[in-house]
Amino acid sequence: MEFSHITVLALFCLTFVSTGAIPSGEDYWKYVWPNTPLPEAFSDLLLPYGKTNSLPIRVEELNQYSTLFFPHDLYPGKKIVLGNTQSVAKMMRPFTEPRQGVTDSIWLENKERQSLDDFCNSPTAKGEHKHCVSSLESMIDHVISHFRTSKIKAISSTFDKNEDQYVVEEVKKVGDNAVMCHRLNFEKVVFNCHQVRETTAYVVSLAAPDGSKAKALTVCHHDTRGMNPELLYEALKVSPGTIFVCHFIGNKAAAWVPNYSVDRPCVI
Repeated sequence: MEFSHITVLALFCLTFVSTGAIPSGEDYWKYVWPNTPLPEAFSDLLLPYGKTNSLPIRVEELNQYSTLFFPHDLYPGKKIVLGNTQSVAKMMRPFTEPRQGVTDSIWLENKERQSLDDFCNSPTAKGEHKHCVSSLESMIDHVISHFRTSKIKAISSTFDKNEDQYVVEEVKKVGDNAVMCHRLNFEKVVFNCHQVRETTAYVVSLAAPDGSKAKALTVCHHDTRGMNPELLYEALKVSPGTIFVCHFIGNKAAAWVPNYSVDRPCVI
């Protein structure tokens, strides 16, 4: 099923015009990917238009987004503790110029200094292409337009909010230069979909001490020249542009990648 996003939308609309039904974002998803469940990461986009909810990223979930490490740390048996308190504080401060910081787009708590519109209309970081979407239909159109095909898939994390210590069990590469869609930390439901060049996405299988399992969507940046220097030094004692850096992506985000290959276990 390989059409332009305009063709997919036109066929979808014709289907519902013929029945007289009012289509929803979930209907659109099922039309494009009938055999693929909607990821939990996108569930907020099913809220009625104009409705809001509380800030989506809870305090106990902050560590999901603030875990930085090197590619050679991703191997079976490696112990990983989520988060760094001081790094989280730095991530939550808006920047005065565009940077390729780790999940900078999520941590816009200081809303008196940067509004949702300010963020969505701000310049992008070097090598980044971003687009704010407020509906599931808009997200689907955007990613199909970007990849020029509907043969794509969304991959997300399944962290337990009460766990912060894990052991790596398996690492699977899922694609290069993925389009990441993050829920922005505002009450209004808006996702920032952006692609940062020279990145590789993985799914890391994790096991907690109590035996529970988690999947961690992981992005490794090959070019770190545009990343937040304070954050990198605080977490890893390195400077931008000197070494590859990886980080986990929390539950309120997903990576879009081509769906033409089978994931294979790997160690990097």
